[in-house]
Amino acid sequence: MVALAVPGLSALKRLCSVALFVSQLYVFSGRETTEIPSYVSKCPSNGLCSKLPPDCMTCKTNFSCVYGKPATFDCKIKPQIHCVDQRNNEVENFTINMTCQFCWQLEPADYVCTNSTSCMTVSCPRQRYNATCTVHDHIHCLGNRVFPKMLYCNWTGGYKWSTALALSITLGGFGADRFYLGQWREGLGKLFSFGGLGIWTLIDVLLIGVGYVGPADGSLYI
Repeated sequence: MVALAVPGLSALKRLCSVALFVSQLYVFSGRETTEIPSYVSKCPSNGLCSKLPPDCMTCKTNFSCVYGKPATFDCKIKPQIHCVDQRNNEVENFTINMTCQFCWQLEPADYVCTNSTSCMTVSCPRQRYNATCTVHDHIHCLGNRVFPKMLYCNWTGGYKWSTALALSITLGGFGADRFYLGQWREGLGKLFSFGGLGIWTLIDVLLIGVGYVGPADGSLYI
């Protein structure tokens, strides 16, 4: 029985060696499974090439085009992307039509920017903050699709101008408007001075009405 087990073990070793050799040949031949690029998920298959998002193609930049005028660009789809032309024929090279302008020159509706909740919206001069903006997927433009931009503070903490004005008119003498806006010290001052004998109340109605007095957190009214 021992004599029969040795040839079987030897054959198993030879089989494992052959399998290892074949697997190495497969890997070195370059036919191993490749990782799917991240942009593939954004690119619908068998759609019109000209309708694909910019991340699905590479285009020859034509910086000689006239700003604000229509321009044609030669493009090529990226690897593992499949699309068709107007005749439903699968192609790799195609052209797209777009307006000649850099990404940072687009209309605000064509990109989305980060927001800041640490800057004051009510100040003189009005404060700005450094934002990072990203162009929408369906918009084509020249240059970087992610760019910095200086924007005015325009965030809101949920305070309503109509509510603040109504409180100032009706209960302003008790500091209700200032309490609502988060200005506790001013609210207490109005409360214990009976609205500055009415003078402070009238002034606050005017200042809140024109939007000069806003929320204590520096946000905009809604």
